[in-house]
Amino acid sequence: QVQLVESGGGLVQAGGSLRLSCAASGRTVTNYVMAWFRQAPGKERGFVGGINWSSGSTDYADSVKGRFTVSRDNAQNTVYLQMNSLKPEDTATYYCAARPGGVIYYYTRQYSYWGQGTQVTVSS
Repeated sequence: QVQLVESGGGLVQAGGSLRLSCAASGRTVTNYVMAWFRQAPGKERGFVGGINWSSGSTDYADSVKGRFTVSRDNAQNTVYLQMNSLKPEDTATYYCAARPGGVIYYYTRQYSYWGQGTQVTVSS
């Protein structure tokens, strides 16, 4: 089992930055993919970005490319989502997810483990 705990959400003005963290415990996630999803009220949970922990390769949704960066810290067993140039439409609950293997999938059903979510609100 993998437990995931997100932190770092909050309220920020448009154009600002936030960094979300997701700490993994229970087992090392060296051979896992870690991903970030987000869900706004009334909308489905959608893929934001992900990282292959072993190789460090990343992938992003088109809506966040060039603004968001996913990275990981091996020593801390933690994955990060650095969010820059935030827009009001980025407002959502952000979830960390994990799945064994090396492919970064875009669908929630592909991920076995989920955090509780952290709220990000971007004011205009």
